Amino acid sequence: MAAAVMVFVSVVLSAFAAVTLWWTMHAWRTPETLAATRFAPPDGEQHLTFSLLVPARHEQAVLEHTVERLLQSTHEAFEIIIIVGHDDPETAEVAHRVAGTAPGRILVVTDHNEVKNKPRALNTALPYARGDVVGVFDAEDQVHPELLEHVDHAFRATGADVVQGGVQLINFHSSWYSLHNCLEYFFWFRSRLHLHAKKGFIPLGGNTVFVRTDVLRKANGWDGTCLAEDCDLGVRLSSRGSKVVVAYDSTIVTREETPHSLHGLLKQRTRWHQGFLQVLRKGEWRRLPAMRQRLLARYTLTGPFIQAFSGVVIPIGVAIAIWAELPVLVALFTFLPVLPMVATLMFQVIGLRDFGKEYRLSIKWHHYARLIIGAFPYAIVLAVAALRAVWREYTGRRNWELTSHVGAHLREVTPA
Repeated sequence: MAAAVMVFVSVVLSAFAAVTLWWTMHAWRTPETLAATRFAPPDGEQHLTFSLLVPARHEQAVLEHTVERLLQSTHEAFEIIIIVGHDDPETAEVAHRVAGTAPGRILVVTDHNEVKNKPRALNTALPYARGDVVGVFDAEDQVHPELLEHVDHAFRATGADVVQGGVQLINFHSSWYSLHNCLEYFFWFRSRLHLHAKKGFIPLGGNTVFVRTDVLRKANGWDGTCLAEDCDLGVRLSSRGSKVVVAYDSTIVTREETPHSLHGLLKQRTRWHQGFLQVLRKGEWRRLPAMRQRLLARYTLTGPFIQAFSGVVIPIGVAIAIWAELPVLVALFTFLPVLPMVATLMFQVIGLRDFGKEYRLSIKWHHYARLIIGAFPYAIVLAVAALRAVWREYTGRRNWELTSHVGAHLREVTPA
């Protein structure tokens, strides 16, 4: 009986890993698919107006640079709304100072909610938005000046309700885990989100996302209790039939930094996992019209459970296969999940090369070595975060664990 259970678990985990790898490879299946993931060249016309929301909490170190970059936009019709907490005077001082440099263009809104988090801050600013489109950026974002022109054209050319732009962590050199974190973003925004948009179910990214203001208001903005407000909004809009367009272009991608400590990465990933579990529990995805969409939603939103389960079962299975006296066939089956993991690692090696070419970064042999050597430890970190998320959700601990930023992505990265 125990042997049968081990074989069954190994087959299921292998299937999940293989499906995830196949979906991750979506953009690279054909040259045409890869080309279709990019923004179409803008036509030089500007028809839409934008309200750019920038929630900032204890972000005094990076906020000014982000707003200055937004002000350099080549699009003429936009406003910037900075949201600061009533209990965060340091960030508020920076916000008001930078607002003084562009009167009429920048508005500072104070969030008086006792419980502070990103979705509540965004909802505080939504009534002040005057643009046709609401865009969301994080306080540490390095935004390309031509992005809004591309987004304006994408809305008009496709008739989209939502345009999701690319976000890329760029400081791959900062720590042993930064390289893995950067590649995760590269595969997610470069490829995986395009598949979700094509299938009609998409957990949106947390920033560089643009939603028509009337569509956003009809959806009642963001869920102030959800730890993955971006995912939740994407699920709700998908269930309402909103058209979402995803575009990734390395020349105008929004650049960010990885968490500056392993503890910070663990907390950030825990928050995302727990947010997915909250969205799963809410059940909005059940309103998706097609069975295949609901299956995709269930698979995606149960990801934290799968990752937590894998983190427990795979090491135990391998240990049993090595030291326990099992039939040879059963022992071989326990190693089955390792095969898609190896295939994933090979794909990551190729992806690292592509990442370096896309961003003109100098990728050396030791970066490939770091990728391979760090793969298992990084998987452990993700599994621990998933286990922590499941436990926090089970025990009802849903406080927002803030990720601090130090501006590592603003430092020089050696070009190729």
